[in-house]
Amino acid sequence: MIAKLTPEQLEELRAIDSPTIANAIEYFKVRPRVSGYAGAQVKCLIPGLGSMLGYAVTCKGDSTTEGKDRREHTELYRAIAALQPLPAIVVIGDDGDPAKIDLSCHAGEMMATTMKRVGAAGLVTNGGLRDIHEVTALGNFHYFGRGLVVAHGQPCIYDVGVTVNIAGMEVKPGDLLHGDENGVTVISAEIADKVAAQAMEVRAAEHKRLRDILSPDFHKQFEQATRYE
Repeated sequence: MIAKLTPEQLEELRAIDSPTIANAIEYFKVRPRVSGYAGAQVKCLIPGLGSMLGYAVTCKGDSTTEGKDRREHTELYRAIAALQPLPAIVVIGDDGDPAKIDLSCHAGEMMATTMKRVGAAGLVTNGGLRDIHEVTALGNFHYFGRGLVVAHGQPCIYDVGVTVNIAGMEVKPGDLLHGDENGVTVISAEIADKVAAQAMEVRAAEHKRLRDILSPDFHKQFEQATRYE
């Protein structure tokens, strides 16, 4: 199910940081609190681009199985193009030997450049990536992965359009993803059109609390509050 939001609604979500989005999602109780976001193994490798927002185009990748040859890259690129004009985020779930995941590499300059040319706004994987300088130079292409590696190994891409698990975050084709330097989360389709407004309420409440914490009376209020515990 794709939450087809208007361009204006997408821009509202893109203007908000991902932790505030995650806090807003909790309000709707559509999933357990410890679910729907990627674990700390998935890192933002190109900071400073603002929030990433787009619909997932999923596939599996394996670069650590010697002799394996499943190169369905063209099918992946076609799936990205077919989603346009909606923004696409490529999501590659590592499908190799878990013991070798630190040696995996699922994209570099050539793949990232092609992904961007056919309409992708970014890439998320629980495996490795490379060519960080060249991909950074592309401009406005988000790059999330386990880390950087120097070699591409035995790269395979296949099973385009399947559900994948990215460091504890289940991602289905068409899921709306939001990410920044803090990580990546899924915005459930049934609440996607309500999350931005709720995020603004979360932000207002947090700002009020921060004003209280930073106020000259904070220590007096803290002492009074702890006195009766």
